[in-house]
Amino acid sequence: MSGNWERAFDAHDVPVGEVRVTTIGDHRIAICNYDGEFFAVQDVCTHDNGPLGQGCLEDDEIECPRHGARFSIRTGAATLMPAVMPVRTFPVRRDGDAILVQVP
Repeated sequence: MSGNWERAFDAHDVPVGEVRVTTIGDHRIAICNYDGEFFAVQDVCTHDNGPLGQGCLEDDEIECPRHGARFSIRTGAATLMPAVMPVRTFPVRRDGDAILVQVP
């Protein structure tokens, strides 16, 4: 993916095991902290457009709060029904304390 690196949060704003949502350009993005590593997925469940960022992390998966669909925060793959389509993922990197997300 090519695109701009945009600041999403400071690392301390997303505690381990938590999810925070931000909007960058036209993208609603859920930033996930899994054991101190950050991942970014679209904040929209592919099953019914539910807000993934309001869900919880279960290991390296995020669970949609509406119907329990799960997605890999690493790859975006749907891992539990009722979702079958993946969610979009975005590259993430740290620059000091800043969490940066690459958006198209």
